[in-house]
Amino acid sequence: MNYSEAVSAESTKDFIHKLSIVLKELRETYSCLEIVSKGGLSENENQLHSAYKECNELISIFVKSVKTSKRNLKK
Repeated sequence: MNYSEAVSAESTKDFIHKLSIVLKELRETYSCLEIVSKGGLSENENQLHSAYKECNELISIFVKSVKTSKRNLKK
């Protein structure tokens, strides 16, 4: 998992870079969920909705983490 790589980053810049990759992967996952939804490929709408919600929450967390890390890097 990319998050494990971020935790063991060698520097703050490396940490930010690796968190950005996590964020990119989460956004791709969100897009895949949209394809599943629009394609009618899910038999369980509740489960799909839960996956959307969790993915969106994780995106929010990692966006904030990247912003905070960038701000702390400038100090």
